[in-house]
Amino acid sequence: MSLTTATINRLTVNEKMIKILKDVFSKVTNTLILPIIGIAIFVALWSITAKSIHTSLGEFPGPNVVVKQFSVLYDEHIAERQKAVAFYVRQDIRNAKKLEKNPDYVVKIRAYTGKETFVDQIFTSLITVTSGFLVAAFIAIPLGIWMGLSAKLNSALNPIVQIFKPVSPLAWLPLVTMIVSALYVSDDPLVSKSFITSLITVSLCSLWPMVINTSIGVSSINSDLLNVSKVLRLPTLTHIRKIVLPASIPMIFTGMRLSFSVAWMVLIAAEMLAQNPGLGKFVWDEFQNGSSDSLARIMAAVLVIGFIGFLLDRIMLMLQQKVSWDKSSASV
Repeated sequence: MSLTTATINRLTVNEKMIKILKDVFSKVTNTLILPIIGIAIFVALWSITAKSIHTSLGEFPGPNVVVKQFSVLYDEHIAERQKAVAFYVRQDIRNAKKLEKNPDYVVKIRAYTGKETFVDQIFTSLITVTSGFLVAAFIAIPLGIWMGLSAKLNSALNPIVQIFKPVSPLAWLPLVTMIVSALYVSDDPLVSKSFITSLITVSLCSLWPMVINTSIGVSSINSDLLNVSKVLRLPTLTHIRKIVLPASIPMIFTGMRLSFSVAWMVLIAAEMLAQNPGLGKFVWDEFQNGSSDSLARIMAAVLVIGFIGFLLDRIMLMLQQKVSWDKSSASV
């Protein structure tokens, strides 16, 4: 018995619908269901393992204890902000009274000097790592492009890059600290020495992945594109803007993503070692504090550090997808 055209068309439509549903289910599984299963397994293992680990400060904190600490840390932040508001209100009232008595009185505004909360230190670390990363990118990308365009320059500078690339931030930090202390001398500094020290350390350590990936991306440009530029006799800057940058953007952003991850790890280590404000200092202070809640607070900070690192990587990935012509290279 032969099938009618309508029946064949109906079967074709059904097959297409089944294929679409399979694709949707596959995407949902890969992007949502499997990650949730993985996280659930991790939390379960963490909860079971934590009960069997006993330290000098007590039992290792499980997921429930750490979640409660997030609430405590946020409450501490709100309480500190309320103290700051009350401080400025009292200061305004005091200055107003002095002005009533003496109209010529010069009003003095003092900044609130309370301790930085966990939330404050998150923002401090984010500002520092972003600043250090941008400084590194401002140096590394032009240098990488230059090295990629010039084989002689690449041969001259590549050994230097390879020597300094594996140097730990713990090695850079004492040198940077001494140099900043010697050169950054001011009675009224625009920014603190600790910020400059952390920024330079982050920049030094995150510089090299960007330089290497940018130079490789530029030197690997398709020869046909280079020949087109030669035929059109494009000026150097136009050649870089129209040919080099579009063709090497995937590799440049790969280097930037690597550098941002390195910058975040370096910053936490630098803050811990130098006791500069930020999440690293928070972890070290809690370790030194040695209270019964210290382990839970440190674990909360560890989770936040990891989550922020993940978000920074996703942000760079989204930027890469926006500006790159090669969408497949920005899908990981």
